[in-house]
Amino acid sequence: MRIKHPREFDGTAGKPGSQFTGSVYPYVTMAQTDGVTINTVDFTPGARTYWHHHEQGQILQVLAGRGLVCANGEVHVIRAGDTVWCPPGERHWHGAAPDSFMVHTAISLGQTVWADPVGDDEYAQQPIDGEEPTDVR
Repeated sequence: MRIKHPREFDGTAGKPGSQFTGSVYPYVTMAQTDGVTINTVDFTPGARTYWHHHEQGQILQVLAGRGLVCANGEVHVIRAGDTVWCPPGERHWHGAAPDSFMVHTAISLGQTVWADPVGDDEYAQQPIDGEEPTDVR
């Protein structure tokens, strides 16, 4: 058994060329252990990962805000409470919506292979929104 406490890790702002576009604050929750890496990432509006894929897949758990995830040419809206499964080898990106912050925990299985940045035209693609917002008063 291994227990990792939040105080053991410092958040570090994503830097240009560090697999992110825009300002992000990743916190390594668990460095690679038995092929699993867990990061909680705070994305500022418009911030996103580069294109990438995972040897054995990735699970994203959206904790707060609204974001976007793209695979197979389709951009989807994701919200707090959503869980996303990216299968092994599926090229994808994820990040905050243009007008919202987003926080997610990313559970990466096996090696992560990073590729090129997501272009502004790719990011600006009309997203598929699977849920109509409800007005709660």
